[in-house]
Amino acid sequence: MEGHWTNELRQKVEALVDEYVAAGASQSDVLDVIAKTGVDLRFPKTEDPDRASDKAVVEEPANDWPAAT
Repeated sequence: MEGHWTNELRQKVEALVDEYVAAGASQSDVLDVIAKTGVDLRFPKTEDPDRASDKAVVEEPANDWPAAT
């Protein structure tokens, strides 16, 4: 079963490389970006991209609305 999905993935990567090479990028550059992207996806990001969940930034509610007094 493993060979099936790996062959399919290889075909998709080859098609992706062909698409960007046909658009003018060098094959070497495209493969470098794919390799770097693979490494980046393997390791989790050290920075939380969702700033809403950042506990360090706490905004105090405003007490200047009419019912607060």
